[in-house]
Amino acid sequence: MAESSGDSGAAGHPPVLRVRGLTRSYGGRPAVQGLDLEVARGEVLGLLGPNGAGKTTTLRSIAGVLPLQGGSVEVAGCDLARSEVEAKRSLAWVPDDPRPFDALTVAEHLEFTAHLYGVEDHRERARVLLERFELAERTSALGSELSRGMRQKLAIAQAWLSNPAVVLLDEPLAGLDPRGIRGARTAIRELASEGTAVVLSSHQLDLVEAMADRLLVLSRGRVVFSGTLAELRAARAESSLEEVFLELTAEGDEA
Repeated sequence: MAESSGDSGAAGHPPVLRVRGLTRSYGGRPAVQGLDLEVARGEVLGLLGPNGAGKTTTLRSIAGVLPLQGGSVEVAGCDLARSEVEAKRSLAWVPDDPRPFDALTVAEHLEFTAHLYGVEDHRERARVLLERFELAERTSALGSELSRGMRQKLAIAQAWLSNPAVVLLDEPLAGLDPRGIRGARTAIRELASEGTAVVLSSHQLDLVEAMADRLLVLSRGRVVFSGTLAELRAARAESSLEEVFLELTAEGDEA
């Protein structure tokens, strides 16, 4: 099957996130090899791949957590290498295991985020987010006192606070209870409907299948598919995303 170019599938909308030739290696071993992707405003891109495929490395490179070794990242028209502060102000990043500051309270984390992103008159929005993600009764709790699920909810609330042009989500439902999962899924849909470009990486294939407009599948640091779920199924003649995913990444699986 021929790979697509990775261009945005949101017709009529220019990409707000553009990645070209992203390359990263560790100790001479390639983790990401020449990756291209584009995501338009209001679009959800599902990033899939087995363990070790390069998904988290890709997200961390786009977020600027890892310095670029090769390739380019452009966020809302700002080149990450040349205009790092401007690019990062248009982007929010939720890692798979958020680590808040031990000595800051939940409320202070949102204050810090508002200051960092230059969000004015943020208190009402922060209040709504705290209510929405079931943190309103934990505003005085320190980061060191939060459970895994609470840390996840706090990270999502922080990401939502600035109304980012692009949000990167790495296993965003990890650690959440059923109510939290339902709320997070709804929040992701609403964020995209408001015009934010979302890159969603998860091993929960049902989540990606339900939410993604397009898929980007990685195996051993390379793109093995880029397109819609319908295109993926048509090319592989399979009915379930799980079956297609396993077939597509079979050679890239690691023990």
